[in-house]
Amino acid sequence: VQLQACGGGLVQAGGCLRLSCTASERALATNDMGWFRQIPGKEREFVAGIRRGGGYPYYADSVKGRFAISRDISKNTVYLQMNSLKPEDTASYYCAARSSSNRIISSAVGQPSVYDVWGQGTLVTVFS
Repeated sequence: VQLQACGGGLVQAGGCLRLSCTASERALATNDMGWFRQIPGKEREFVAGIRRGGGYPYYADSVKGRFAISRDISKNTVYLQMNSLKPEDTASYYCAARSSSNRIISSAVGQPSVYDVWGQGTLVTVFS
């Protein structure tokens, strides 16, 4: 059971990138999933989340209106569309999923501890 993230790169401020996270199993791809980011020396930070069964996605205040999370079950993939990128968005981005099909409460979506399957990081660098 694993997640494979890709799509990071070097982009100028104001540009866009789309990250992809593909799950090795369909069941995993339908569960609660999230995107987090981290820079060296700092804690992992919640970016966006989507719960099993759909509903409204969740975003950190710092990315609302600029980032969008979506899911394509047919491809076992969750995406993070990042628009209007800023230098402060520079980080390694990680996708995460829950192996349990139990839906977490909304207040827990942003907590790294509720996710037990993590992809490798993909680096996003935004230059001004």
